[in-house]
Amino acid sequence: MGDPADISPTIVEMLYVDALRLADEARAAFDMSGRLDLVGSSAELSRVALSCEALRTTTRMMHVLAWLLNHRAYFNGELSEFQLRRHGRLPPPQPEPDADQWAMLPPHLRDLVTRTRRFYDRVARLDHAWRDRFTMHPAAIHRLRDRLGAVVAAG
Repeated sequence: MGDPADISPTIVEMLYVDALRLADEARAAFDMSGRLDLVGSSAELSRVALSCEALRTTTRMMHVLAWLLNHRAYFNGELSEFQLRRHGRLPPPQPEPDADQWAMLPPHLRDLVTRTRRFYDRVARLDHAWRDRFTMHPAAIHRLRDRLGAVVAAG
């Protein structure tokens, strides 16, 4: 087993616990929000906004949890590094909400969604740093080749 860049079993476990808490908070918040009495002409639009953001938030957290579970499996020896690189990719972020729909959400839900986005961004930075160690950097190789070529030509 290799040593993933800045990712350790302890970090993955701590993030996993935090992700479970945040996902459970989101589930409960959106579950309760379905019972809100929305009145007026925008009630139907508010329900649509709520449903859209609930789906985006839930999907975001499930992607993070899947990523963390894959890393837990890797650290437990259940996945090889190759399998983790191939199947353990964090999916792209969910699209930003429509500004009008975002404004319809109550402040406590906007805060919760913002926290899930920040959490996703933290995990995305880890994923990027971990994957970056497998990325070839041809620009550096080309610069080295050019310098070697210049030395050989001058010599």
